[in-house]
Amino acid sequence: MYSQQLKTFVLVAERGSLSKAAEELYVTPASVMKQINALEDRLEVTLFTRTNQGMALTEAGISTVPRKR
Repeated sequence: MYSQQLKTFVLVAERGSLSKAAEELYVTPASVMKQINALEDRLEVTLFTRTNQGMALTEAGISTVPRKR
């Protein structure tokens, strides 16, 4: 099942930044944040810790990132 929210989550996790993920997705950082917030609400878990330096995965976020094969 394809999910734009999951794709956005993976990009933010890989890039460590809302703005870098937004640039790749050709959307605004606010749009990326809305998608991350919606995914967190849907999963009922916090996936990122927000800092001034960017986004850091929580333990739940780490376990959610798909592993490359």
